[in-house]
Amino acid sequence: MRQKSGYRHWRGSLWLAVLALVLPLLATPDAVQAQYRERRTLLDLLFGGPRYIEPIEPVPTRRKITTPRAPKKTPKTAASPAAPPPPPPTVKLENARKVLVVGDFIAGGLAEGLDEAFANSAGVTVIEKSNGSSGLVREDYYNWQTELPTILDEVKPDLVVIEIGANDRQQMVTAAGRQDFRTDDWHKEYERRIIALAKTVTDRKLPLLWVGMPPFRPQNMTSDALMLNGIYQKTVEAHGGEFIDIWEGFVDADGRFILTGSDINGQQVRLRGSDGINLTAAGKRKMAFYVEKPARRHLGEMASPEFMTLDGGNLPELRSLPPSQMQNIVSTQPINMTDPDLDGGTKLLGDEPPPAAAFPSPRENLVQRGQLPPPPRGRVDDYALPQANTVLQ
Repeated sequence: MRQKSGYRHWRGSLWLAVLALVLPLLATPDAVQAQYRERRTLLDLLFGGPRYIEPIEPVPTRRKITTPRAPKKTPKTAASPAAPPPPPPTVKLENARKVLVVGDFIAGGLAEGLDEAFANSAGVTVIEKSNGSSGLVREDYYNWQTELPTILDEVKPDLVVIEIGANDRQQMVTAAGRQDFRTDDWHKEYERRIIALAKTVTDRKLPLLWVGMPPFRPQNMTSDALMLNGIYQKTVEAHGGEFIDIWEGFVDADGRFILTGSDINGQQVRLRGSDGINLTAAGKRKMAFYVEKPARRHLGEMASPEFMTLDGGNLPELRSLPPSQMQNIVSTQPINMTDPDLDGGTKLLGDEPPPAAAFPSPRENLVQRGQLPPPPRGRVDDYALPQANTVLQ
């Protein structure tokens, strides 16, 4: 009995092995994908009997049906109107007043700002003759004492603007030798050169505007610029020039250097370059703002944007008067429009005293004389004695 039981067990195991090899070949695609779950009884667990494998039908998965989305419709916006073209530049008059700007690289930026300031003034043109690396110290590189007279003869300006000094913080070579920066001999020679340059302009009876330097980011450079501005102001004003101080426009309320500040319209903009030395377009225009007002004062009415001259090309159309009126024309002497006596009088119309009243009014008696009007008869404040024939009620 034990042999038969072992034989049956061996035969069952053999059949299971054969079925395990054959079933994958005969299975359908759906059966291959099926999952199997093993069911075992208590006897199988005790004696290791044959196992029954029950296939489990695969749970069908729901396919997510996606519908194509319609493309998003962007709202149609009305086409923005095209920006109007910039107005054409103002044509300068042939006899326009000339503003000459000379100096170093700061003067070059000042000339750009002044050119923008007078862009709409047909009677003013700005001419730049600056040298970026020049100054009053290195005469071996560029000598303004000899170059400026030649420039004045060539340009024939009506106003001269000088801005210089940013490159002068260095040793100076004089006839007595080399002079170190900020020494007494250096100061004396530097003042002499400022006087010579200023007199080159003022001796020709030309107005001179000497513009001071702005502050810079390096602290030592700022302190030197402040010292040089003091020399310019004292020396130039003593020899017929006008000093223009722009320092306050490029510092904060505590007097410290700023990169960003208010422009000429009060808006916060970048005024200085990233190096803390050069100026941006807004900074150049702000520097020119300080020069614009005194420049217009020297240039007169031609600096006004509304100024124009009448010539054969822009005269208004004149219509001839009828012959009868042409014969009755009476010519009179021209009258100055600013003459206060042009009408023959010195008083305005209606400047006559009012007629004196025959009897003063109660208000005049009260205000001027302090007299009250008489009370009505019989009132409590009527202190007059009653008449003999008056009966009081």
